Amino acid sequence: MDMQHLEGSIVALVTPFKEDGSVDFEALDRLIAFHLENGTDGILTLGTTGESATMTDEEDNSVCRFVVEHVAGRVPVIAGSGSNSTSTMLDKSLSYQRLGVDGLLLITPYYNKSNEEGIYRHFVTVADALDVPCLLYNIPGRCGCGISEANMERLAAHPRIMGVKEASGNVAFAARIAHLISDDFRMFSGEDGIVLPLMSLGASGAISVWANVQPALVSEMCHAYLAGDLVRAREIQIAGQPLVRALFSEVNPIPVKEALAQMGLIEAHYRMPLCPMENATRAALIAAMKEADILA
Repeated sequence: MDMQHLEGSIVALVTPFKEDGSVDFEALDRLIAFHLENGTDGILTLGTTGESATMTDEEDNSVCRFVVEHVAGRVPVIAGSGSNSTSTMLDKSLSYQRLGVDGLLLITPYYNKSNEEGIYRHFVTVADALDVPCLLYNIPGRCGCGISEANMERLAAHPRIMGVKEASGNVAFAARIAHLISDDFRMFSGEDGIVLPLMSLGASGAISVWANVQPALVSEMCHAYLAGDLVRAREIQIAGQPLVRALFSEVNPIPVKEALAQMGLIEAHYRMPLCPMENATRAALIAAMKEADILA
C-alpha cells in the first residue's frame, strides 16, 4: 500500500469493548465496514483514541491483526506503537510490522520526557530498525514534551520517517515546520478544529477523531481542499465546529465512543481510568449530533 502518497482523512479508530471489558471484535468489524463504505482514506488503530495505553500486548496484537486482515489492503492501515520506553516502542513496532501494517505512528516519550538528544534518539532507534514508513506524533498536551523545530528537521531527513501527525494545536508551530513538507515528508493535522489551517500550510489531510462519526464528510472536506474547492472545504470545517467541540468536551475518546453508541455502532464501554460521560456533556453531544443530522 502506497503510504508516501497518502492524503485525505485517516480515522483515529476507537477500540470497542464489551461490558466485561474484553475487545468487541464484532463491533470492530462493523466500524471497519462503516469506514470502507464511507470513503475513509486510511485507518489508524491503537492510537490514543483506541485506548491502547490500557490494553495488553496480546490485545494490541489481536486488534492489529484483525484490522489488517479485515481491511485487506483496501486502504492503508497504520498502527500506533508508541511508548515512553524506546525499547517497548521498538518491540511493538516490529510486532505490528510483522502483522502487516502499512505504517506506524511513533509518539514522544511521555512522562520521562527526555532532553533534545534523547527525543531524537527515541525516534531514530526505532525507525532504523523498521522497513515500513513511520509518522511522528507531536502532541505535547498529552505527553508533556514535544518535538522541537530542530529535531523535526533532523528527523524529517530519515528515510523511513515519512511525516508527522501535528497535534500541538499551535498553527504558528505548524507554519514553522511547514518548510519541511515534501514528497518525502508529509504533515497531517491531528486537531479536528484546525484541519484547513494546517492544509493551507501544506498538510495532506487529517488523522481524525471526528471522522469516526462523519467519515464521508471529513474525507470530502480534505479532498475538496486538495482539489481547490476552498469554498466547500471551508463550509464543512466551519459547520463542523459545534460537533468537534462536543467530541472533545471530555477527555478523548469518551465522547466519540458515546457518539458511536448513539449511532448504534458500538456500546459505550471504556477502560479505567476513563469512564462514561457526565449527563450534561452527553446531552450537549447528542444535541450537536442532531444539529449535524447524525441523529434524528
